[in-house]
Amino acid sequence: MSRPRRRGRDIHGVLLLDKPQGLSSNDALQKVKRLFNANRAGHTGALDPLATGMLPICLGEATKFSRYLLDSDKRYRVIARLGQRTDTSDADGAVIQTRPLQFTSQQLEQALESFRGETLQVPSMYSALKHQGRPLYEYARQGIEVPREARSIVVYELQFIRQQQDELELEIHCSKGTYIRTIIDDLGEKLGCGAHVIMLRRLQVATYPLERMITLEALNALAAEASEQGLAPGEKLDALLMPMDSPAAAFPETNLSGVVAAYFRQGQPVQAAGLPLTGLVRVTEGDERKFIGMAEIDDAGRLAPRRLVVEYSD
Repeated sequence: MSRPRRRGRDIHGVLLLDKPQGLSSNDALQKVKRLFNANRAGHTGALDPLATGMLPICLGEATKFSRYLLDSDKRYRVIARLGQRTDTSDADGAVIQTRPLQFTSQQLEQALESFRGETLQVPSMYSALKHQGRPLYEYARQGIEVPREARSIVVYELQFIRQQQDELELEIHCSKGTYIRTIIDDLGEKLGCGAHVIMLRRLQVATYPLERMITLEALNALAAEASEQGLAPGEKLDALLMPMDSPAAAFPETNLSGVVAAYFRQGQPVQAAGLPLTGLVRVTEGDERKFIGMAEIDDAGRLAPRRLVVEYSD
């Protein structure tokens, strides 16, 4: 039986999109997918429509490994409006309380210090966390409050940038699962004046370089340039992609010979030298170090396949 015809190209890699304000992460994803004419695409770590900045979009086989970015650290630049609390903790919500600013610079620094390091955070009702299969923001829009457990987060760095009247600007380097809107809302309550996010920009995901981000406008311009030159868009766009295994770059690598790799590709656990005792491993093949999948060290100390790259032929 023949394989069903696949729609779009078999293009594999990660695009670091500079998501614009006002666009949902899914809408941004669909625009990129169409530009690349990719058969599969997915994003990692959604950004609110209000937010801008780095949104890694995985194409093709890279979608299998996007999960590893969910555990990565993030870095944000945020501007808060002091003196107003909103129901969503950002500028898209309705103002529910207005209070004067009466804190000192010392009180501000003490409040900021309380968020540094490992703390517990209760996720916002306007988050995408799911309860009984539905995201919390759907309940919030219906006026339903769902009990949420506090979760451990780590703020590695919280840098004060400026305060000008009722605007406070910070840069935050944090662990997975950290909600910046919640930090700002909690900070406003500690200061006794309330606060909400009016600008949020994600500067970095994992170790992806800031300079590799590209806007939708720039992507469209490259696609138009390719069309004017009689080229397929991919002739201009494909070079922008990071490697398909870049979401798993933090994991140790094990390189297999072609013979051993053939068994691994068939889903069989294999023996290999220099393996760690436990955990996940990024597996490559041959002198070219071609990425072929992710594996886990099993109880027998073998390399057991967990996610494999599938190569499609025309």
